[in-house]
Amino acid sequence: MPATTRVVQGAPCWVSLMAHDLEAAQEFYASVLGWQYKPGFQGQGSYVVALAHGAPVAGLGATARTMGFPVSWTAYFAADSADLVAERVRERSATVAVGPMEFGKGRVAWAADPEDAVFGIWEGEVDPDWRVGRKSGAPAWLELRTRDPFASALFYGGVFDWDAQSDENIDVRYEDDRVVLRIAGHTVADLRGGALGSAPDPHIRPQWHTYFRVDDIEAAVRHAADAGGAVISPPRDSHFGPIATLRDPEGGLFHLACGDL
Repeated sequence: MPATTRVVQGAPCWVSLMAHDLEAAQEFYASVLGWQYKPGFQGQGSYVVALAHGAPVAGLGATARTMGFPVSWTAYFAADSADLVAERVRERSATVAVGPMEFGKGRVAWAADPEDAVFGIWEGEVDPDWRVGRKSGAPAWLELRTRDPFASALFYGGVFDWDAQSDENIDVRYEDDRVVLRIAGHTVADLRGGALGSAPDPHIRPQWHTYFRVDDIEAAVRHAADAGGAVISPPRDSHFGPIATLRDPEGGLFHLACGDL
């Protein structure tokens, strides 16, 4: 049995792609991020776990077509009680679309915040090798792009009780035009506006974005284009270092990064 550990409530704990063609998705992300795969923890052929340097980094499932959903990446956050967190979501005029329900050895729910950004809620232990960090091929950080990052921070802080967990080394800071979530001193997520608060861009749909770390961003972008992906934004400088924005062949949006937080 793989080792598991408790994750601080409200911390990112997993990312998962909802794809149409699982085999094609595996091939694409292997070419871009060097991933290998193993069967999902339920042994289902419709779900696999991606590995980078032998450690789990993401899940890929062939559920988008059967459920009628667009291909997309979803970020999951840890909960001590999925039922309590789901209740807090509803209390704040947001939506719990599915669950909470039993899933593997835990409980899961899928929700949308008041701006309709989708996220997952996970109650249960996780593999201790999974973390947002500096390992190539793994998630580097998560980013919520929304119309009002400060209102969103109040929502997620209330839902996951961020402020009451200072003893868990959770730190939420307002920095310039964004809100930064750090755990044990390491940046794991930030919340930022997509446009001026007084004139939000109606074409920017609030959503959580996943950044994956690579050693050579130019090479990774070339591999993505060669494998049928679309380059939305080529490598460019940011305060996090070089980043790029891509879509996989089925339209799943993701980002690459090779700087340090």
